[in-house]
Amino acid sequence: MRPEPYSIIVENLAKRYTLGTRSDSTQLREHVMKLFRGSFSERRVEKHVWALRDLSFNVREGEVVGILGRNGAGKSTLLKVLSRITSPTSGRISVRGRVASLLEVGTGFHEELTGRENVFLNGSILGMRQREVKQRFDAIVSFAGVEDFIDTPIKRYSSGMRLRLGFAVAAHLEPDVLVVDEVLAVGDAAFQKKCITAMEGLRSGGRTVLFVSHNMAAVENLCSRGIWIERGTLQMDGDAREVIKAYLASYGGQCSTDSGLDFSNRTGTGEIRFTQVERLNPDGTPAEVTQCGGGVVLRIHFTATEMVRFPIFGMQLFTSMGTLVCGAGTWHQGLSIPSVEPGAGFIDVEFEMLNLLPGRYSISLWVTTDAGSAVIDGDVRLPLDIEQADVYGGGRAIDGKSGIVFFPQRWRLPQVRADGERREPGPVLKDCTS
Repeated sequence: MRPEPYSIIVENLAKRYTLGTRSDSTQLREHVMKLFRGSFSERRVEKHVWALRDLSFNVREGEVVGILGRNGAGKSTLLKVLSRITSPTSGRISVRGRVASLLEVGTGFHEELTGRENVFLNGSILGMRQREVKQRFDAIVSFAGVEDFIDTPIKRYSSGMRLRLGFAVAAHLEPDVLVVDEVLAVGDAAFQKKCITAMEGLRSGGRTVLFVSHNMAAVENLCSRGIWIERGTLQMDGDAREVIKAYLASYGGQCSTDSGLDFSNRTGTGEIRFTQVERLNPDGTPAEVTQCGGGVVLRIHFTATEMVRFPIFGMQLFTSMGTLVCGAGTWHQGLSIPSVEPGAGFIDVEFEMLNLLPGRYSISLWVTTDAGSAVIDGDVRLPLDIEQADVYGGGRAIDGKSGIVFFPQRWRLPQVRADGERREPGPVLKDCTS
């Protein structure tokens, strides 16, 4: 049987850093200072931190793998080890073919050389002939958009120019393995689109890509597989969508202030008091995270000390800056509640699709009487975190810069004849509700 064509093999990989130390110096002054410190001060106890520990996985040729994890999880250390920038403490790695890395802005550039010279330098590092680099040179410069500055020293480039040129070189010199760390965190929307298109081209060309990004929509769109690293160890490895879902669920559980209520601004007469809110998925299972465009059910628990006739339950949704997004309740729905008996109970409010852009919001819960004058319980606050999702189906994340809400929409491309006469609208290009 033919062996599996793995381009990357990682076995029991570990990387340990020593805190508070530097590499040994051969200068006489340094040796004297060490002797002096050793004679007149207590000996320092070395502290170690494991950036990676017992990490094992394989990547097949042509796979595009998204590496997920929080800041400090070990993602960048893993990519540096795979790129041979740093050596592992223990374990084994095997990477087949030419590796191109874009780990930080301007990685691999020589500050005193021009953009043109750095393109050829990077090509030679990848083992390419000068003729091959010349063939791709115009495409690299055009992609980076630095035509007017290509003969300017790199040290005079802005961070955005460095990033664009670095990614252009890494993507166009046809490496067998491309390692990319947070390339979408810098640059405008047009450049991000170029990057995604370039990585899609590498994927279709059978190249292996390791892609680190906090843009979950891009990871879901580009990657068929996800690897989640937590504190330097492998947390989950599998289908990209399933890994993203699990990762966001853990993230949402730790970053939100749980599903408890904030009673600090509570008002009202108190015959009914809100006690707890459960966040549920539409199928009734617990919802650890709520995504943009997703659905959620809020099960609002309360306790009544006496019978209350014709109560009205309501809520108001606010942004983190206190802007009222909407307000609604049982009265708007035409739901008449004859009475609430003494004891514990709950009421469900279901949002089939939250058209909220990613961010933190606050829900204020209220219960009044049918007359609308007496507040029984009011301004009990519930935090609501909305996470990113690929709501438009194009692998493009939307964030708070796009406003507060998004609207389901369809874009059509009119068909135009040669004589310029307009035809009927053509097919739907994108439908965010599909």
